[in-house]
This record gives sequence, C-alpha cells and structure tokens, in this order.
Amino acid sequence: MVSKKSMIVAGAVLFIALIGLVFSLDTIRKSYAYKAASRAAIFLVAPVQEVFHTSIDFVDGIWEHYFCLVSVGYENERLKADLARERRKSHQCKELALANERLRKLVRLKKRVDYKYLAAEVIARDPSAWYRTIVINKGSKAGVSQSDPVMTANGIVGHVLQTTFDHSTVVLVIDRNSSVDAMVQRTRTRGISRGDGEGKCRFEYTLRKEEIKINDIVMSSGFDGIYPKGFRIGYVSKVVRRNVGLFQDIEITPFVDFNTLEEVMVLLNPPDYEIVEKK
Repeated sequence: MVSKKSMIVAGAVLFIALIGLVFSLDTIRKSYAYKAASRAAIFLVAPVQEVFHTSIDFVDGIWEHYFCLVSVGYENERLKADLARERRKSHQCKELALANERLRKLVRLKKRVDYKYLAAEVIARDPSAWYRTIVINKGSKAGVSQSDPVMTANGIVGHVLQTTFDHSTVVLVIDRNSSVDAMVQRTRTRGISRGDGEGKCRFEYTLRKEEIKINDIVMSSGFDGIYPKGFRIGYVSKVVRRNVGLFQDIEITPFVDFNTLEEVMVLLNPPDYEIVEKK
C-alpha cells in the first residue's frame, strides 16, 4: 500500500517538474534559436499558404461566376421566350386589324347594292404561268354556282369557273381566257376587257376616234350576262393610238391586287338577262 506521505511527496515533485517545464518553454520561446526557427517556418509555410488561399479564392470565384452565368443564361432564355410571345401577340393583333379592315370594306360593298353576297377565303392559287385562277373555301353547299361573279370592295376579281361541294375555282379577270364587257366611265366608250395573263388587262375593240385618257376608270357594262353594270375593273394605264388600224391599244391596270388577295365576295343572285331575238 502506498502511504499518504509518499503520495504527497510525488505530487510535490510533479508540481515542481511542471513549473520547471513552463519556465524552460518560456526560455526557449525567448531564445534566438526559437525565433530563428519560427521565422524560417513562416518563410517556408507562408508562400504555400498564399498559393493555397489564392487557389481557393480563384476556384470560389469561378464557381460563383459559373452559377451567375447559368442564372443569367436562364434569365436570357426566359426573356427571349417572353419577347417571342409578345411579338406573336403583336403580329396576331396586326393581322386581326388588317382582316377587320378588309371585312369592313366587304361589308360596305354588300350594303352598296341590293345583291346577295357570300364571303369566302382564298385558300389556293394556280401555280402555273398559263392560268390565273384561285380556289375559295365555298362551294355548291353554300349556294355558289358556275359563272357567279366574284368581287372585292376595290373591284371585280373574276367569276366562278367550276364548283365542288365545299370549294370553287375562280378564273381571274387577268387570265387570258377571261373577258368582261366594259366601258369607260367618263366617256361611256364600250370595249372588251381581256386579261393578258401577266397581271393586267387589254381594253380591246375601242375605235381610234374615241377619246381615252390615262387614269380613266373602266367598269363593267352589264352586257356580258355575267357581271352587273357599274363594278370597277381598273384604270387606263397606257394608250397607244397608231396611225393605221381601226382600234387603239389600251392597257388597264386592275384595282384589285391579286397577289395579296385573301377574302372575296361571291355574288349569288346576279341579275337575269333576257335575250330578245330580232324578228
């Protein structure tokens, strides 16, 4: 058994040893060798720590920049989608406004004369260079018949060539096979408006003695059994009066723009013409 006295002596010795160690460490810390070793350690470790911290900061910067770029990219894509959506809405509003204006003109045409009209949309065009025809989305089911006149608020488009149950083919007044009995509004001079196949018409069989001027309006005369009287065809854009021959060479520019034609009106009840034979 260890006696109480022995334990006291051992504790005193340990306490004295600890005090000695503390004083020794303090002495060493204040010594030149310790300071030199500390400076050497700092000299060797400091660059490594600086490189380490710089690398950490660089990686942190790249990481933050990457997430920032990703966020900006997502925001950019969202803004692009919003812009495209707003552009589509703006385009749709413009198209609705233009369609509304065209329909207003067709309604004014419908109110102008006491005929029964049917609105139709142009859904196809003849792609060949030999024929000038269009296809509309109304046919015999809607009451469309062969030879029905087709109009817009600007003037005559043509007449129905053939029909199916839901569609109709319309030959335009600029087609080479199309002709309208016409007259000059100012002078009442008669002639035949015939398509030239290239977007205009020729005013044929007008005598050289007749006074025809540029910008004279040419309209339907009502004598061909298809088109009612008084509907505009176009205006005189060229007059050639040669020294020989009976007739003038007259060009008509139609009022209807056939390249942008989208809606038309079909006249369903054209006036009946009674042919009276001479006895």
